[in-house]
Amino acid sequence: MLFSKNTYVERRARLRQLVGHGLIVLMGNNESPMNYPSNTYKFRQDSSFLYFFGQHRDGLVGVIDADSGAETLLGDEIDIDDIVWYGEVTSVVQMAEECGVAHTAPMAALTEMVAQAQKAGRKVHFLPPYRHETMIRLHDLLGIHPSQQRDAASQELIQAVIQLRLVKSAEEIEELERAAAIGYEMHTTAMRLCRPGVTEAYIGGVLDGIAASHGSMVSFQSIVSMHGEILHGYPSARPLEAGRLLLCDAGAETREHYCSDHTRTTPISGTFTQRQKDIYNIVVDCHDLALTHARPGVRWWDVHMAVCRLMTNRLKDLGLMKGDTEAAVQAGAHALFLPHGLGHAMGMDVHDMEGLGQTFVGYDEETRPSTQFGTASLRFARRLEEGHVVTDEPGIYFIPALIDLWRKEGTNAEFLCFDEIEKYKDFGGIRIEDDVLITKDGCRFLGEKRIPYHVDEVEAFLAARD
Repeated sequence: MLFSKNTYVERRARLRQLVGHGLIVLMGNNESPMNYPSNTYKFRQDSSFLYFFGQHRDGLVGVIDADSGAETLLGDEIDIDDIVWYGEVTSVVQMAEECGVAHTAPMAALTEMVAQAQKAGRKVHFLPPYRHETMIRLHDLLGIHPSQQRDAASQELIQAVIQLRLVKSAEEIEELERAAAIGYEMHTTAMRLCRPGVTEAYIGGVLDGIAASHGSMVSFQSIVSMHGEILHGYPSARPLEAGRLLLCDAGAETREHYCSDHTRTTPISGTFTQRQKDIYNIVVDCHDLALTHARPGVRWWDVHMAVCRLMTNRLKDLGLMKGDTEAAVQAGAHALFLPHGLGHAMGMDVHDMEGLGQTFVGYDEETRPSTQFGTASLRFARRLEEGHVVTDEPGIYFIPALIDLWRKEGTNAEFLCFDEIEKYKDFGGIRIEDDVLITKDGCRFLGEKRIPYHVDEVEAFLAARD
């Protein structure tokens, strides 16, 4: 366990208070076969189970009676065959003691506990499942078909978990700093390796190894590509080419599964061309603008829109956009270049709690999602609070298929200079991303060391590696 026993006791007590009634069932994850039963993917515990119970072993379920306060950790003890192959592990009783849970029971007891609650007319609270084995178990327990479980999940429990996990404690921030330190090593290594002839796949493999050697694993599949215009461009066997840019979006999870997420765009030849520099500096200025706006009480929606206005003005200076800036942004014309949001919440999940429902995590009653292309992909928009952790990740992309489609359909033609944009269809894309903690008076980067991102810093770093 990462934190003290009292941390988990207090978290569960707050959860019980917020939910108020009924039986709370928090499913841990099981081992998941990769290509045959005994060859499994690397085990990753469910983040919410880990947040409230702190235990990493597979085959566990936590039950909290919100009315009586009784707490039970359910799980089966390993047998001698498991010990022979994998060694002895902490018993369920010991794990319960470690996280301050008074009662334990074998997994078979879960069926009776849920049945008794249902018989008494009590609500059984569960979170939206994302693994098929969990869906099957919930179907067996509650008789709810997997296709209906997301809608049937407890709104009270969802909202309570989001409320608790969204604001990071001081001890969580320390762990996020550790994740950022791993991210620093990953990205500076990628920059050192970024040379003509080195393959995307090689760099991606090295990044995965760094994450695994210092922590648990990567926080998501590493994005390493010369085709930066593909938002999730995964590494291929392509050798890097002189004169192009390499976009690297990667992060790590600590052993306790707190995440980092950074993006850097590096000139493969070691220096930017003037055209690359023109676009790159717009992204830098958008990234830094967000840092000046982000503070408690400010809506991340408004920060995103401020970035969109700046980007539009600067693209107008380059002759790529035209017309009234505010009208262009309201129409979503900038989304040709920025088809995603400024950032997302981050914590124990790299897109923190996205499985609970993006609207619940990133929005509130005051700020509702947009259906407009580009703005609809803004994952976080609510008012910022001290302790929130969000990513600041503006980008500019020249996506040939999207350019062709908008030009053909005349989409936002009054704001877009398609003849000039055509000249950039071979450009690729640029993104810069950092993890930002909202503080009492403003915000700050997570991580003691800063991955270079200003033009002079990047070029100096690349020159010094030789």
